[in-house]
Amino acid sequence: MSQKKEQYKLISQELLKFIGGKENVQGAAHCATRLRLILDNNDRADLKAIEKIDLVKGVFIAGDQLQIIFGAGTVNNVYDAFIEETGKGEMSLGEVKAVASQNQNWFQKSIKSLSDVFVEIIPGLLAAALLMGLTGLLSQQGIFGEQSIVEMYPALAGLNRFIQIASTGIFTILPLLVAYSATKRYGGSPVLGLVIGAIMLHPDLANAYSAANGSVEPEVINLFGLKVELVAFQGGIIIALMMGFVTAKLDKFFNKKIPDMVKLFLSPISTVIVATFLLFTIIGPIGRELANIVTTSLLWSTENLGIVGYMLFAGIQQIIVITGLHHVIGAVEAQLIVDTGRNFIMPLMSIALIAQGGAVLGYLYLKWKDDKTKQICISSFGSVLFGISEPAIFGVTLKNKFPLIAGCLAATLGGAYIYITKVSAIGFGATAIPGLAIVAAENNGHLHYLIAHLIALLAGAIFTILYGKVKLKIK
Repeated sequence: MSQKKEQYKLISQELLKFIGGKENVQGAAHCATRLRLILDNNDRADLKAIEKIDLVKGVFIAGDQLQIIFGAGTVNNVYDAFIEETGKGEMSLGEVKAVASQNQNWFQKSIKSLSDVFVEIIPGLLAAALLMGLTGLLSQQGIFGEQSIVEMYPALAGLNRFIQIASTGIFTILPLLVAYSATKRYGGSPVLGLVIGAIMLHPDLANAYSAANGSVEPEVINLFGLKVELVAFQGGIIIALMMGFVTAKLDKFFNKKIPDMVKLFLSPISTVIVATFLLFTIIGPIGRELANIVTTSLLWSTENLGIVGYMLFAGIQQIIVITGLHHVIGAVEAQLIVDTGRNFIMPLMSIALIAQGGAVLGYLYLKWKDDKTKQICISSFGSVLFGISEPAIFGVTLKNKFPLIAGCLAATLGGAYIYITKVSAIGFGATAIPGLAIVAAENNGHLHYLIAHLIALLAGAIFTILYGKVKLKIK
């Protein structure tokens, strides 16, 4: 046996020792950097002991998975050795996530399911946002001079128009995509989700925006004694989420209750008719009110709480990440973009994340002579730069408490700068360095985005170092 294989075998044996043995392992998988384990009882895992195992750069429990950071490449070798040592069959990452969700309570499952709905859609939204950022750079005045790039180089006008069309396409059918993804996520036929999404955007219905501003008078029909306005649901993200859930439940209900002989045609038509009736009579009106409440509340907070509201959100955002509730924010961001064209939440989330990165750097400075801590800090900070804060939180800041607090305080300063400079985004799903691509260009947005991050990063490091020095003096 080679020296490397022997090393990975020893790591696996030590790991088994500190997670409660083979009998406590339900399954294992790995992503690019982390070994992900599903245990029968997470309480049997000794996280402090696992951290001291050779090559381990961090360990934390998230989504009911024990996640151990080994780094790219290394994790593949450790995983192979672990599977061989335990005798467990290999599992895909998706299978591990599915098993993990079985151990969650109803609230955790609900939050995760909302996140899952947007997982399939986010690549399209991100592509659209990046294209919107590109056309913004080409067509906006004041970025590279008094004239826009298109004005300086008219030959680019056609390309810019092409990019504009490509960038807005997904937003014209976003409710349809959300209804499709939600129906699929909740166990219904995805095609029925597409049908309901198409009904929501049917061209014979009055445009929702035109009806709202009074330029179009919607048709009103009598449906079983109910007066129903035939208005479409452009921008109805929350409605589409609700309809996807309802469509999936109806599909499963009719498939269960209708005899096999007539199920093939009677079940789908029953689902579509009932779902459409609920769309126009109950879910649509309720969903519109919910969307209005969400958007109005957020806008109210920015107008009335002002800088305090921004600082507060930025300060607690990474605490929300620890609870897992941050997955819901994507739906709110999507609704904001649809209603206002801008997303002020993304820059706040990004500076909250980078402030934790600053705290990691501060802790790295304090523990520079500790090789193990150095490895964890450097790898987790690398993740932060690309919008992933969990390794930093669970591997460094939360574990040591005071860096987490220092990072949260630093984020409030970044939040204040975001408010003062009015930085916003034209999309969602990307933060930190990737987030630069979806920052709105007006008011020198990209420059202020970078300055806000620098403030949060430096403040996070300085606050952590200062507190650490005081703590050492007291000791």
